[in-house]
Parts: sequence; C-alpha cells; structure tokens
Amino acid sequence: MLPRMSDRIYIRDLALRCIIGVYPDERRDKQDVVINVVLEADLAPAAASDQLADTVDYKLLKKKILALVETSAFNLIETLADRITRLALEDRRVRCATVTVDKPGALRFARSVAVEVTRGR
Repeated sequence: MLPRMSDRIYIRDLALRCIIGVYPDERRDKQDVVINVVLEADLAPAAASDQLADTVDYKLLKKKILALVETSAFNLIETLADRITRLALEDRRVRCATVTVDKPGALRFARSVAVEVTRGR
C-alpha cells in the first residue's frame, strides 16, 4: 500500500472578473470572483533537482486560468470551478485538484457565496 500523498501547491486568492450568473443584471457587466486552487502532486522530484521541469508550473496554470475566466460567461460558479479543475489536471503530475470559486456580494448580508469542487485521476 502506497503512503498517502501530502504534497500540495496552493494558488491563493486569485482575484479576477468575468460574466457569471443567471439573472440579466448579472450578465451585463463583469463581476468579481476569487479563486483558490490546491494541487496535489509528488513534489519530491522537484525538491531533489531544484528544476522547474520537475514540478507543476503554477505560473503557467495561472495564465490558463486567467484566459479561461476572463473570456468566460458561465451561468454557474459550479461550472467555472469544474473547468478550472480540468485545466489543472491537464498536467499529468497533478493527481488531484481542489478549486474554490467565491462570488463576493452574491447574497445580501453575506460576504460571498463559494463553491468548492475536487477532481482527481
């Protein structure tokens, strides 16, 4: 039995804007979303070699997330979170990705509404 992997890369509080929501007033202008990503991968090879080629390039992933989010027009934050996990899993070293999408101001009297999805291979 293999030991449970505990190596993680975090992208925290990525603040972007996109069209998101089902109501007409939500679809007129871009809204703020805050994205958090947790990637589970074996980081031992990178730690040993000290080479970017041996790890997940989180800057490249951030650029892909930015391109997806800022050109998207999803109805649901659930869909947006799912699409971001798919981007993360394009790198075969990522075994599991957890993505949280916060939509600040979505509900009156609440700081934000968030959805978290986890996908793995």
